[in-house]
Amino acid sequence: MSLFKSVATFGGFTLLSRVSGFFRDMVLANFLGAGKVADAFFVAFKLPNLFRSLFAEGAFTSAFVPMLSAKMVSDGQDKAMRFASQAISVLAFFLLVFTLVMEFFMPELVLLLAPGFHSDPEKIALATQLSQITFPFLLFISIVSFQSGILNSLNKFAAPAAAPIILNLMIIVSAFAFTPLGATPAHGIAFGVTVAGVLEVFWLMFFLKHAGVAIHPQWNVFKLLKLQDIRTLFKRIAPGVLGAGVYQINMMVDTILVSLVGTGAISWLYYANRLQQLPLGVIGAAISVALLPVLSKNIKEENLKEAARLQEKAVEYGALLSVPAAAALIVLAEPVVNILFQHGKFGTLETTMTARAIVAYSIGLPVYVLVKALTPNFFARGDTKTPVKYSIIVFICNLVFSILLMKPFGHVGVAFATTLAAFVSFYQYKRGLKKRGYWKFSRALNVKIFKIIFVSAIMAVALLGGEVFLNRCFGNWLALNIWWRLFFLGGLGVFGLATFLLVGKMFNVIDFNDFKRLLPKKGK
Repeated sequence: MSLFKSVATFGGFTLLSRVSGFFRDMVLANFLGAGKVADAFFVAFKLPNLFRSLFAEGAFTSAFVPMLSAKMVSDGQDKAMRFASQAISVLAFFLLVFTLVMEFFMPELVLLLAPGFHSDPEKIALATQLSQITFPFLLFISIVSFQSGILNSLNKFAAPAAAPIILNLMIIVSAFAFTPLGATPAHGIAFGVTVAGVLEVFWLMFFLKHAGVAIHPQWNVFKLLKLQDIRTLFKRIAPGVLGAGVYQINMMVDTILVSLVGTGAISWLYYANRLQQLPLGVIGAAISVALLPVLSKNIKEENLKEAARLQEKAVEYGALLSVPAAAALIVLAEPVVNILFQHGKFGTLETTMTARAIVAYSIGLPVYVLVKALTPNFFARGDTKTPVKYSIIVFICNLVFSILLMKPFGHVGVAFATTLAAFVSFYQYKRGLKKRGYWKFSRALNVKIFKIIFVSAIMAVALLGGEVFLNRCFGNWLALNIWWRLFFLGGLGVFGLATFLLVGKMFNVIDFNDFKRLLPKKGK
């Protein structure tokens, strides 16, 4: 399977999960709004997801997938899956212990993540209760990440990318079914989060079995820790916690600092981040997930020319998809938030505040996507230490920028600090790859990226013109009923896409042959 097709497959199913995530967030906005209960729930929801991103999807996947891919090349699938069984047994044991310990220290953990709650004991108590309900999700979703890593190594991207749909649907069902049964609407929704983790494990278990993969848990964990492969894996995991999880660490810093801004600020950043996560998750994660196993395989086989070609294509696809997405988000931030979230307990103030944060995040969106495209080049070579050094610098920069910008600009300053940190991260990876001789940006690629930025700017101007036209024809078009707003937003989206494709073709930015390769060949 080509890199473009792998990215398209993973990205396509991720897109479906993100769309279902929008419906989920619409339901959350309706039931929770952006007040005290919402702030408490989003802290509870972020806790397991933060550690999942650091340990499972971040450090563990970045260390495990290259080792598994290399073993499949050198030792065959049976031995590779034996190693996989050993790895998941150790991971599950330590995560179970970690989960139990965190359940006991949950009040302290909540205050660490949201120090602004300190002045409101009721808010602390609510966030603690909700976090104790959601935190077991970490164990289940970490197993899901492990299962996904195996399937991705086998070039099977669809089922793992579709798994988050289960979480989104479960939260929606819980909001309607369990909300009347809890002390607050958030209690039933929190319960649905943990149940969703169990369901996702069974979902991927089915597809592993269908692929002929059998994972056998091994109980003698301390004996497994003496194995050389497991020790190598954990040596790579330890630094990878920072190396692969810098984005989530920065999001945690945002949450800690913005909790000091005031009630509602955590929720404004949550909804803004969710909208940014659509292109970041669909594009950035798809490229990173699809690139890591094939890059690892080519480097293991010493096919360095092909590895370099794949890296260049990954960066090109990342820029081609993320730059116009960021431009559209910046222009259409308020209409999108208005249509998706402004109903129930979510009002005009929440829309304005969330839209401002989206603009601040979106400026750095393409840079974070490119970082996700560059990071696998280090992990595929077993180099987990370099990303750690970079991440420490980015973490410090994000913290400093946030503190400097938070007072004058509030939650928007915190969001923009994350964007500034993204540029620092990108510079480090670009310079580091070139310095080590792993890979460098070619002149042709730099020209291509410049053209993409130029074409995206033209598209943004066209979208602004479209908004001006609507306002002249209908006054404030966002004051129309929901169906007209949906229709016009859809029209703006089609108009923006058509503009980008047309101008992009004129400047040789887009190769439609890539899209043709996605179509099934005749006779197959």
